[in-house]
Amino acid sequence: MEDRTRTNERRRFLQAGLVAVAGMSFPESPAAAIEPVRRNGKSHIRLSIAAYSFRQYLSLNIKPKPPMTLDDFVDLAAEMNLDAIEPTAYYFADTSPEYLAHLKGKCTRLGLDISGTAVGNNFCTPNPSKLREEIQSVKNWVEHASRLGAKTIRIFAGPVDKGDTEEKARARCVEAIQETCDYAGKYGVILALENHGGIVTTIDQMLAVVQAVKHEWFGVNWDSGNFVSADPYADLTRLAPYAVTVQIKTEIHRTGQKKDEADLKRLIGILRTANYRGYVALEYEAAEDPKTAVPRHIETLKKLMG
Repeated sequence: MEDRTRTNERRRFLQAGLVAVAGMSFPESPAAAIEPVRRNGKSHIRLSIAAYSFRQYLSLNIKPKPPMTLDDFVDLAAEMNLDAIEPTAYYFADTSPEYLAHLKGKCTRLGLDISGTAVGNNFCTPNPSKLREEIQSVKNWVEHASRLGAKTIRIFAGPVDKGDTEEKARARCVEAIQETCDYAGKYGVILALENHGGIVTTIDQMLAVVQAVKHEWFGVNWDSGNFVSADPYADLTRLAPYAVTVQIKTEIHRTGQKKDEADLKRLIGILRTANYRGYVALEYEAAEDPKTAVPRHIETLKKLMG
């Protein structure tokens, strides 16, 4: 009985010591920020198509029903002899394991990969309960992406709420990315932050977030049409070394000017210079009907990619 009492006392002593240590503040150990992706071999680019390109046909808000389903989108991608598709989260009427398996099987039978997917999220919100919902949504899509066999998920940062500061919003965003990357890594899915307004509007803002994240399951979705600046091509050149997936658009936007036709050859050249290896998804957003415009741009990109 005495030995058992001593053992229990010793256990309580050790537990108390561990709690005390956990509550102490230590200087943060040095950890390297995310580094540019290390790529072996020469640039190797494969072509995908983003479902967002056909948003006016796929939107679930269209009544009585959308004129195009994700199954139709898969068939269209196969007809264009593409390598992959990127089915955006917004167009999934069903995310059950059975439907996800169906879509993956259909792609496999048609020789298509699922290059990635995308989920709309806001990691800047100062509302704690809302932020938990946003984090959980990304985690849910990590599981969906894994079932689909998708390699990446495009995620977003978010805007600064009224009364908040960019510094505080960035800190919350980085912490949320770290947490969701921890979860994504368990499923072999990389989370790719898109340069898409809010606290990542400019190249310097984007890099401030990217270089603050310390995670091997994190990278960048290089969106060629989202920087509005004096020289978007220069901005994209700085961002390209961090890219793990790519959205290429047919327009470019310089500060103070209307959108202009993008130099697709130059954009592909930037990726090749960075030795980018992975998928390039055409995300068509211009005015022409995508049913006529997308096939034409796909053929142009195929020629440029060799």
